Amino acid sequence: MSERILVTSALPYANGPLHIGHIAGAYLPADTFVRYKRLDGTDVIYVGGTDEYGTAIEIKAIKDGITPRELVDFYYEDMKKDFKNLGISFDNFSRTSLKVHHETSQDFFLKLVENGHIVKKTVTQAYCPKCSMFLADRYVEGTCPECKALDQKGNQCEECGKILEPMELIDPRCITCSTHPEVKETFQWFIRLKDFQDELEDWMKSNTHWRPNVVNFCLNWIKQGLQERAITRDLKWGIPVPLEEGKDKVLYVWFEAVIGYVSSSKEWAQKQGKPDAWKDYWLDGKIIHFIGKDNIPFHAMMWPAFLLGYGNYEGKNWKLPYDVPANEYLNIGGRKTSTSRNWAIWLDDFLKDFPPDYLRYYLTSIAPESKDTDFFWEEFQKRINDELNDIIGNFIHRSMTFSFNNFEGKIPQMDSALVDADDREAINAMHEIGEKVGTLINNFKMKDALKEIISFAKMCNRYFDKKEPWKLVKNDKAKAENAIYISLELSKTLSIILNPFLPFSTEKILNQLGITSFSWGDSGEFLLVQRKKLSKPEPVFFKVSDEEIKHQIQKLDSPEPMKKTIVNKEVKLVSFEDFQKLDIRTGKIISVEDHPKADKLYVIKIDVGEERTIVAGIKGHYDKTELIGKNIVAICNLEPAKIRGIESQAMILAADDGKLVSLLEADRDTKIGSKVR
Repeated sequence: MSERILVTSALPYANGPLHIGHIAGAYLPADTFVRYKRLDGTDVIYVGGTDEYGTAIEIKAIKDGITPRELVDFYYEDMKKDFKNLGISFDNFSRTSLKVHHETSQDFFLKLVENGHIVKKTVTQAYCPKCSMFLADRYVEGTCPECKALDQKGNQCEECGKILEPMELIDPRCITCSTHPEVKETFQWFIRLKDFQDELEDWMKSNTHWRPNVVNFCLNWIKQGLQERAITRDLKWGIPVPLEEGKDKVLYVWFEAVIGYVSSSKEWAQKQGKPDAWKDYWLDGKIIHFIGKDNIPFHAMMWPAFLLGYGNYEGKNWKLPYDVPANEYLNIGGRKTSTSRNWAIWLDDFLKDFPPDYLRYYLTSIAPESKDTDFFWEEFQKRINDELNDIIGNFIHRSMTFSFNNFEGKIPQMDSALVDADDREAINAMHEIGEKVGTLINNFKMKDALKEIISFAKMCNRYFDKKEPWKLVKNDKAKAENAIYISLELSKTLSIILNPFLPFSTEKILNQLGITSFSWGDSGEFLLVQRKKLSKPEPVFFKVSDEEIKHQIQKLDSPEPMKKTIVNKEVKLVSFEDFQKLDIRTGKIISVEDHPKADKLYVIKIDVGEERTIVAGIKGHYDKTELIGKNIVAICNLEPAKIRGIESQAMILAADDGKLVSLLEADRDTKIGSKVR
């Protein structure tokens, strides 16, 4: 039976947008690994989803003046879009508010009760008499008793790090109504983690292939003695406790969120038309959880305890995690990422200005695999320009351009009788590089794998320079053909081994070489069809300018927080006076060109009584020929904005239903530049 692997990434809270710290820790390394395993022929699925319960969701909804359901619905779609735009290739992206997750979580709870691992205990808890509700830790704010920092939550002080109980705060208050809470008795269900202490310790010591930071953290935690932990809460927004006596309580989010990996797998199987297929992975496969270090106790200790406590499923034991590669933190410019202080680089904001592969490349090159690392805009520019553009992109583009310009636009013919020592050295390196890089990816050393690829790319450039094909083509065309054919094969190899890291760019390069399907093993083989017509080479990497970096640094230092508009059912009316301020004119499209640095953008010239340049993301919806001559409507008094290096001076109006984009067209008889009132 072939190896089966199920890969997960930590479920993000559906209460705010994604930033690059999220990506570096749990999503990009997982996606790189999964893309490699697919190319390697492994039976692998990658599941995830949004974490949609807990006090953080409720608090954010209260602040935004909407319901928790409206909040999570918005951020589920928002995150799903951002992940897709970055190329994070989930086989299933689920959500914990689905019925399948409710049922799976409740099943785990009941099994743990049945097997005697859960006990009910009376506890004291903060209670708001005005709101008539028990308050979770984060629903209580006050002054830290340790460092006297103001406005701290009742679970932990953000300033000094002290772990708190809500009523330890000085002047505690309910975050909803500011009432001083009382202390009242209630009851909750607790999981007896000590039931699994010895088994977890033995299992953890056997995980010699795990990262030392994960193993050491867990063993130290076990050494202190595993304590009982509450797995229910007195909340309304959550998964109901499936017992009559717990009808007013919900499952604690830290308990049910990790079960989301199982429910997402079940949803995936249902979509395949094979509802039992998820069992092949959870009962017979390898489970790998990619997380940030703050999630180590939940994934490496508590989750295995739940699986052990559940007992066998249909006669088989659940597979404990095969590995939990936990990354450290990604800081920004030497400072810890803080969304509340707007010290973050938001994913969708980044992707408006740069191609997704630029972020994938840089984050991999500084991956926080063993220690915290920092994102610096100046270093981002240097890596993209010096490595991705000058080393990798330069070799591939000049090899393809030379071939296209000197051999009738075709891939040249190789004569094996003319292969010399330099050729053989390059060919041997081509044969070996796939295994080197694959081994590092298998061991979750993505940063080292990328270094190996850069080293290979440097060798490719040395080979090209040493062969001097620009001279050979004049004096010995047969040898020139050999050199360029081998260079194109090296370009193919570079593209395949880079594909898990840079899927968008490498697929373009391979398509230009005439390769539409490939496997990891193809990286070391002669794959190109000699004398086949080449597509006209187009560069896929471009340098990042000083001006672009200056703009990004200014945005990072801006005090304005990241804002997402969540559309409610209510329609908010705009005054007529506000509408009159808009300079809306009829116009005509004069010309349309591809944006040189963005796949989905057009650079469009319009006549609105004067010529304006705009950058518009409608490339996937209209061909160039459809647009030229079209009468449009544009807003002309917006502040100009640079989009991927080109200034956009107006905005064309269009309708968008989430799938189709349709331009608002003016009548043919309308005078160009007429005001729309």
